[in-house]
Amino acid sequence: MAKPTGFMEYSRQTPQDRPVQERLQDWDEFHLPMLAQDLQTQAARCMDCGIPFCHTGQIINGMAAGCPINNLIPEWNDLVYRGQWRLALERLHQTNNFPEFTGRVCPAPCEGSCTAGRMGEPVSIKSIEYAIVERGFAEGWITPEPPPFRTGKKVAVIGSGPAGLACAAQLNRAGHLVTVYERANQIGGLLTYGIPNMKLDKAVVQRRVDLLAAEGVTFLTGVEVGKDKPTEDLREEFDAIVLCGGATQPRDLPLEGRGLKGIHFAMQFLQGNTRRLLSPDAAKVGWEERNGYGDFIHAQGRDVVIIGGGDTGTDCVATSLRQGCKSLTQLEILPRPPQTRTPENPWPEWPKTYKLDYGQEEHLALYGADPRQYSLTAKRFVGDENGWVKEVHTVEVEWRNENGRLSPREIPGSERIYPAQLVLLALGFLGPEESLLHALHVQQDERGNARAAAGKYLTNLAGVFAAGDMRRGQSLVVWAIAEGRGAARECDRYLMGNTQLP
Repeated sequence: MAKPTGFMEYSRQTPQDRPVQERLQDWDEFHLPMLAQDLQTQAARCMDCGIPFCHTGQIINGMAAGCPINNLIPEWNDLVYRGQWRLALERLHQTNNFPEFTGRVCPAPCEGSCTAGRMGEPVSIKSIEYAIVERGFAEGWITPEPPPFRTGKKVAVIGSGPAGLACAAQLNRAGHLVTVYERANQIGGLLTYGIPNMKLDKAVVQRRVDLLAAEGVTFLTGVEVGKDKPTEDLREEFDAIVLCGGATQPRDLPLEGRGLKGIHFAMQFLQGNTRRLLSPDAAKVGWEERNGYGDFIHAQGRDVVIIGGGDTGTDCVATSLRQGCKSLTQLEILPRPPQTRTPENPWPEWPKTYKLDYGQEEHLALYGADPRQYSLTAKRFVGDENGWVKEVHTVEVEWRNENGRLSPREIPGSERIYPAQLVLLALGFLGPEESLLHALHVQQDERGNARAAAGKYLTNLAGVFAAGDMRRGQSLVVWAIAEGRGAARECDRYLMGNTQLP
């Protein structure tokens, strides 16, 4: 594949980012495009490895190893190397409905399992994926492709995040009449409201939504099923229903002082900021007051403490910096990861190593330090006389192996106090909101997710399927796309008796 000796001749190169001081002044995407010849050189590094773990999509030790949607990575790397970009796009779209999303926001488990990375640097797979699809749009190769026939079957997809959009795209391709219900004002789910604009420009999401609409998918916004649209009506009007509502119930931190003002879930903060960016009236005086403080949480001039890591924590760091926070600290209860793989974390597992993501990179450039404080946990929140949070009291922890399980233990005398007028809880999600599942009488598993077997996606109700985070729990965008595609395949089989969907 590609150039047999390329991985020995060329070093890894990734796109340059806009300078920190420049990008902190706006909400535009921060990655810069690479030249076509540089991308072809990077594609040349894809080696003829025999067994390409990059597209296996396995779960090893609870984490993705390789691409969950089984992207044909060596094939489109080879085509890019040979300058056959349009064929590379066709290969990419065979497995991935939305490479413009994954090429921007996916943490690239494929690169963690790249054979070239076993003894050196992995191939720049994510950068090449992004370049292929963006060239496809620029060249006019990506156009609406309505299905050649219609089956007459009607399917309702609840939720317009990556799982819902992928499911709708595939069912529409099979010829079914698909209606997507979204309770928010814009289509996209977490792609629109959960991921900041500098990481995924909302025009990119809308571009794909417009394409799907031109292919025949119907989108209804501002409609909450079970509230604005009775579930009984839905069962009568549609031949099948696919639940793709996500896992939107946030994990709380019930400590002393939790009821103080100024303590918010991370998604409240991120979603409010995105709604403001998308509002044509946001620049008008009094917008914040008219929309309420809970709708728009501002970090300007405040000491911010973010509790939790992951992508959401990083997005809170980057958003707080752009809003002009006074100071910022991110608390991580886990120890600082090692610089390189440990023997307990062998290839092709996801490398659990220290990484500096874009938000922490920006903080480092501004203040000379990573904002993350490791092996530290919050003990209590302390407020002022007006009921607003003013301090976060913390303590260091050490991790001990007790009965085969690691547990944190507080270190006496290690207490610290951080000033904070804004605290953001980025602790992940417990599962889906239960109102819709209860309204439809869908059974739930022990974690509260919609109970539907992997590979089948069918709930306890005939014709009602579940996919994405609502079925498997909080996960990656790429897993949501895989789930949406899988649910569409099984829904098509249910409706027609067989299926040609991949």
